[in-house]
Amino acid sequence: MNALVNVKNLHKSFVLHGQGGVALEVMQSLSLELHAGECLVLAGRSGIGKSTLLKMLYGNYRVSGGSITLNFHDGALELSDLPVHAWHPLRREVIGYVSQFLRVVPRVSACEVVMEPLLARGTDAAEARARAETLLARLNLPQRLWRLPPGTFSGGEQQRVNIARGFIAEHPILLLDEPTASLDATNRAVVIELISEAKARGAALLGIFHDADVRERVADRLLPLDDHLIAKTTFSPEAHS
Repeated sequence: MNALVNVKNLHKSFVLHGQGGVALEVMQSLSLELHAGECLVLAGRSGIGKSTLLKMLYGNYRVSGGSITLNFHDGALELSDLPVHAWHPLRREVIGYVSQFLRVVPRVSACEVVMEPLLARGTDAAEARARAETLLARLNLPQRLWRLPPGTFSGGEQQRVNIARGFIAEHPILLLDEPTASLDATNRAVVIELISEAKARGAALLGIFHDADVRERVADRLLPLDDHLIAKTTFSPEAHS
């Protein structure tokens, strides 16, 4: 079976313009395959750049070298040189992302934050609200908080809103950056269930989990990254961010 995502010989450097053009290399020669129905977990010590890989796959960071290819039934799509405007429909329909931190517009309620990915697809507002409330209830967010902006919520409450928003649209590809880091055991178990259900419907998940128990329960495969995500500093005016 062909991989849904192919990453080949990926490189990433950041230029520190405030430091005289110093180029910080954070990724070198990374390749991976991600298949539908599996959860591939990135393994490696904290701080080496695992989140950088997710951000490259989501289009937040440019690729410095190598390729990222999505394989659809009607052909392949290369992401490394994708124009900015093309990322918007891709994120809406294909690639979901649960980041470590919730970033939302002030004064927008938690329920509306979760609904937004469905509304962007044209889903009826009543259906989107019902699905959002179902997920928030499943993640044990108190109903009294659903109509409140999540900016003042605790870290764990915000993360549950973030998780609900990430899972509601059932993207074919889902990137997970420490989704259980701020959760108690009860809600970690809910996230494990959500991941299992996503795999069962054929989603391809790529995740970072520092919690060893969660990692063991969700991972179909581990991808060790210590040999590829080793930051080093060099001077290179040709490097780009």
